[in-house]
Amino acid sequence: MKYEFYDAKLGSVFGLSDDIKNDENTFRSTNSTINFLWNKNRFPVQITIDNEELVLLPNQIITTTYLHHVSYSKTEHPLTSFLFNREFYCIADHDSEVSCNGILFFGTQALPIITIPEVQEKKFETLYEIFQDEFTTPDKIQGDMLQMLLKRLIIMCTRLAKEQLILKSLDNDQIDIIRKFNVLVDTHFRTKRKVTDYADLLFKSPKTLSNLFAKYNQKSPQQIILERLVLEAKRLMQFTDKQNQEIAFELGFNDSAHFSSFFKKMTGVTPTVYRESMSVLS
Repeated sequence: MKYEFYDAKLGSVFGLSDDIKNDENTFRSTNSTINFLWNKNRFPVQITIDNEELVLLPNQIITTTYLHHVSYSKTEHPLTSFLFNREFYCIADHDSEVSCNGILFFGTQALPIITIPEVQEKKFETLYEIFQDEFTTPDKIQGDMLQMLLKRLIIMCTRLAKEQLILKSLDNDQIDIIRKFNVLVDTHFRTKRKVTDYADLLFKSPKTLSNLFAKYNQKSPQQIILERLVLEAKRLMQFTDKQNQEIAFELGFNDSAHFSSFFKKMTGVTPTVYRESMSVLS
């Protein structure tokens, strides 16, 4: 089962598939979309994101963006997907409504995997059925209705993410600082590498950020910034034909030697050794 809403004037796409592995290449746009991947099976499902193998348990949802490289080559069972592009629903423009940026999407931490509690399973299933019904009701307001339902899905998942992935001892203001920091790093990591840069953008002191992240998890803001650089370097080496010098320039390094030294310090191996290890795996 596959549904797709498409607005040719705006180039907006919103799709729903109960088997994204088979339907992935049939949508009008997939290389610039954001995804909710939902395991509706009664058994685990395996997927690969940025060359890392992940397992989704029953009734777990993971979110990915167009920055991630998702492979379903090892996915043996149907996986449900909601996908949309910025033209259909821009999460940055609507962040004040859904507060999902930096938690569900464009975060610098591990990919968010949320579990639908048993008491909420019926609520999610009902929303899923309403989506299906709306996709089969083409009229002038179908796009608006689908946007409303997507907004509902985002809010429901964001609430679960806050409950399951963030310490309950943090208040809403602290959570907002964390997620805004995550988004800022994802946006500016190529040009801003100091905690003070982000503290200024957030109108906070570097010490405030460091204390907050010490409470949130064991990674410091500086470590998060540097690990985002490494992640992008790995993606460019794995999924593009760019050479080290090109990658170094794209990531804001003065030369390839500086980049190589940084990469080895962070990962323990040189970019060349890392490339060779990836070619062996592929």
